Amino acid sequence: MVFLLSRTNTRSMTITAIINLLVIHGIFILTVPFRIAYYIQRKWIFQFTFCKIISSMIHIHMYLSFIFYVALLSIRYISYFKQKDKIEFYRKMHSVVASAALWIIIFLVVMPVFFLQYGASDEKYESDQCFLFHKEIKRPSVIILNYITIAVIFLVICILLIVQIFIIVKIVKKLKRTALDHQEFWVQLKSLFFILVMIICLFPYHMFRIYYIEHTTECFYYNEIFLGITALSCLDLLSFAVQTYFQKVFQHMTCLSKCM
Repeated sequence: MVFLLSRTNTRSMTITAIINLLVIHGIFILTVPFRIAYYIQRKWIFQFTFCKIISSMIHIHMYLSFIFYVALLSIRYISYFKQKDKIEFYRKMHSVVASAALWIIIFLVVMPVFFLQYGASDEKYESDQCFLFHKEIKRPSVIILNYITIAVIFLVICILLIVQIFIIVKIVKKLKRTALDHQEFWVQLKSLFFILVMIICLFPYHMFRIYYIEHTTECFYYNEIFLGITALSCLDLLSFAVQTYFQKVFQHMTCLSKCM
């Protein structure tokens, strides 16, 4: 997908956001084999610091993916309301610099702060055990941060969904029966698809998180299951490609029916 997208218009802000989304998916996928190895062996054979990195990556992946989804959809909404085909950087180098600056901030600011606070409780952890950082959530500051994060994610996703439905309804009223023949309609369906990915992958975890905050010990493994559901967002662009394929098939069939 990165290879295919790099051959398209990389000046487009939408394409730049999607490429960055693919990068964070790729980084997270590299950590999955270590999780699988641990759950098979029931023993962590690497350094404890590396355990913290692997354990925290699923959270970092989830929230960075959410940020890229919001950025991608915001760009498309601005493009629609300003009646522009696409919003672009002036030069290709600008998109590279913007992406590089973003990742420098992530690697030099966000991740170090996250790693320093992750697994930093006064209680000691077993060096041969991993992913058991649920003790951290008992800290008042962490509890407050969790509630704020949950509220922000629910609110942002609901606002995006309302705006997206408004746009689709407006396009359908404008184009009526010919809506399926227009690229504008399919673009908005793709945007709706990204919102559905957020609802399916992020809502279950954060809804359960509200209960989990008060029942950390007895619900640890259930939390791991819901956390694993968030990782399914890695399949978003695969499904996106399938959707694009069916769009082309449908438009081709429509063209043939009109010609006949």
